[in-house]
Amino acid sequence: MSDLPNVRAALDRIDAALLDLLAERSAVVDEVAALKSREHALLLRDLERERDLLSKVGREAQRRGLNAFHVVKIFRDVVEASVRQQESRLTRAANGIDEEPALLRVAFQGAEGAYSHLAGRKFFADRSEEPIFVGYRSFRQAVEAVEREECEFAILPLENSVAGGINETYALLGTSKLSIVGEEVWPVEHCLLGLAKVPLARIRRVYSHPQALMQCSEFLDGLAGASSESFFDTAASVAKVKELGSEENAAIASEEAGERHGLVVLRRSIANQRNNQTRFVVVHKRPFRFDPRIPCRTSLLLVTDHREGALERCLAELAKAGVNLTKLESRSMPATPWEYQFYVDVEGNVDDPRLAAALEGVGRNARYLRVLGCYPRKADPSREVPKDVDLLPDAAPPEPWPAGTPVPAESRVAYPLAARRATDPGARTPVKVGDVVFGEGFVVIAGPCAVENEAQLFEAARVVREGGGRVLRGGVFKPRTSPYSFQGLGIPGLDLLCRAGLEYHLPVVTEVVAPEDVEKVAEFADMLQVGARNMQNFALLKAVGQSSRPVLLKRGMMSSVEELLLAAEYVLSAGNRAVVLCERGIRTFETSTRNTLDLGAVQVLKARTHLPVIVDPSHAMGVTAFVAPMARAALAAGADGVIVEVHPHPEEALCDGPQALTPELFATMMGDLRRMAQALGVKMA
Repeated sequence: MSDLPNVRAALDRIDAALLDLLAERSAVVDEVAALKSREHALLLRDLERERDLLSKVGREAQRRGLNAFHVVKIFRDVVEASVRQQESRLTRAANGIDEEPALLRVAFQGAEGAYSHLAGRKFFADRSEEPIFVGYRSFRQAVEAVEREECEFAILPLENSVAGGINETYALLGTSKLSIVGEEVWPVEHCLLGLAKVPLARIRRVYSHPQALMQCSEFLDGLAGASSESFFDTAASVAKVKELGSEENAAIASEEAGERHGLVVLRRSIANQRNNQTRFVVVHKRPFRFDPRIPCRTSLLLVTDHREGALERCLAELAKAGVNLTKLESRSMPATPWEYQFYVDVEGNVDDPRLAAALEGVGRNARYLRVLGCYPRKADPSREVPKDVDLLPDAAPPEPWPAGTPVPAESRVAYPLAARRATDPGARTPVKVGDVVFGEGFVVIAGPCAVENEAQLFEAARVVREGGGRVLRGGVFKPRTSPYSFQGLGIPGLDLLCRAGLEYHLPVVTEVVAPEDVEKVAEFADMLQVGARNMQNFALLKAVGQSSRPVLLKRGMMSSVEELLLAAEYVLSAGNRAVVLCERGIRTFETSTRNTLDLGAVQVLKARTHLPVIVDPSHAMGVTAFVAPMARAALAAGADGVIVEVHPHPEEALCDGPQALTPELFATMMGDLRRMAQALGVKMA
C-alpha cells in the first residue's frame, strides 16, 4: 500500500503547528501594539531591525538547505502583516474604538472576483472576521450604499498605472460627502479565461470591462477572427461566458474570478504592459484620525481663481512648509466649461502642525479647499518591508583601503549633455532602475549571457538574488559573430526573463539590437542594453533615446572614451537622460584574454561625465577564473557597479559558457566584494 496518506497526515500536522505559531505570534504583536499605543516615543517600525531579521532568516534557510529567497519572501509577508496589525490597533485607539465591529459590510462595483473585490479583501485582511462584500453595478451605487448606511465602507478604483485616473471615481469624491480613510494597491494580472483548454484560434468573442479590453488591445489584435464586447465588470464577464456555455467565448479577468466560476486560464499576463497596478481608495461616512507615527497621505480638492499665478500661490504654501506634493490632476468644472478643479495628494497627517499650517495657507489663496481624506499610504515604496536583505555570511572587514586621487576633468564640451556640469563639476546623476539606483553605491548586475529555457533562467535568478545581485541580466536577442551561433529566443525569451524578474523581485536588463524592437522590449524590460557591436548604431541610439526606459550603453570594442561619450550624447539629446555607461574591454594586439579591460577608462569617464559607470569583466576577460579578480579591481577603480555572467551549469551554456561564473563562484565573489566595499567605505547597493 502507498505511504502517501501517512505522509500527507504528517504535512497536515506540520501545517497545523505553523498556524498555531502564527496565532501565537499575532498575540505577541498585539502586545507590542498595546505598548506603542501607550508609549508614544516608541517607533511604529524599525526598518533596520526588519532588514536584520530577514537577513538572519535567509542565512539560516541557506544553512538548512532551503530556498532562501522563498523563505525570506514568506517572512516578509509575516512582517508586513505584523505592521498592518499594529497600524489597525493604533488606528482603533486613535478613534476611540475599543473593539472592531463584529459585522462589517463593504460595497464595491462588480461581482465577486473583480479587482475591487480582491483589493477589498486585501485591505480588510487583518480583521478577525472577513467583511461581507456587496457588489453593485456602478461606482455611484456603491457610494450611495455607504451614504444610506447599507454598508460601512466602499472601495473604489482611483487610478491605474497604465490607463491613468478613473474619472468617475474622481467625480464621486468631489460630490459625495464621504471621506477617504484608506488606500490599497492591487497588481492587476489580466488573464484570458475560457470554459476549457482550447486553441486560441477557436475563440470568437471576448467579454470584459472596457478598461481591461483597452489594456489588452495588443493581445486582442492578435486573436484573428475574434471580436470584443464590453461588459460592466471583468468578473461579471466571466459569469457571462459560463452562462453562454460555448467554448468559443472567453473573458478577460483575474484568475481568481475564473476559479469562482470554474473557468480555466487560456493565457496569463496578456496586458500591453506588465507592471499594471491599480490604486484603490476606501471611503467612509466620517473621517478617521491616525497615529502620527503612521505615514499618511492627505487628498485635497482645490479650486483656484481663474487668473494668473493662482495655482502657483497655493502650491507655494506647500513648498514653504516642506510638504511633499505627490499628485496633481486637473478635472474640468462640471458647470463651468474651460475652468478646472484640482485633485491634490500630499504626504502628511492633517493633525501634523506643519501640514495644518500649509493647508491654512492654501485656503487663503484658493476659492475652495476641501480635505477629501487623510489615510495611511500604501502606494509608497518607502513603506515596503525591506527587500535589500543580506544573505551573505557575516565577515569582519579588513583594514581600511586608501582612497584614490581623482583625475582632472576634461575641458572640452563636444558632448555637453554627457559632460560634467561646469556649475557643479562634482555632481553625479543617479539612474534608477526599478528599486535600484546606479550612482548611489556599488550595483551588481548578474545572470546568464542568454535566456535559454525556463529552468535555466529561474535557477540563475535565484542564485543572483540569494547571492546579493540587484539586477537580472539575460540576452533574448543575441548579436553573434557567426550566423550559425545561438541567436537568442526573441520575444518568448523576454517573457521568461520578466517572469523570473517578478518572481525574484529583480529588475531586468536585456539587449535590444534593432530600432523597431525598442518599443516592444521597453514595455517589459526595466532597462535597455545597447551592446558593444551597436554602440555606433545611431538609429538604435536615437530610438532608445526616445524611450522612457534607462539605457545601459556598452563601449565598442574599438571605440575611444570620447566616442563612447558621444554615443551617450545621442541618447541624451533624444530626450532620455537615464544612461549608465559600461566599460567592457577593447580589442588590442593582446590575445591572452578575450579583450583588454581598460580600467583606466573608469577614472577618465568619472572625470569627464556625470553619468554612472560600470564594468563588464566577463566579456573583457573571457575566462571564468579572471572575472572575480577584475570585478574587485573595478570596485577599487571607482566603478559604480559590475555586470557579470552567471549560469547554473556553464558547461551546458549555449552562449559564453567559458566566462560564466558558477553559483558557488558568484557567491564567493559577492562575499569578497562586500568585504572590500566595507573597507573602502562604499555602499553595496
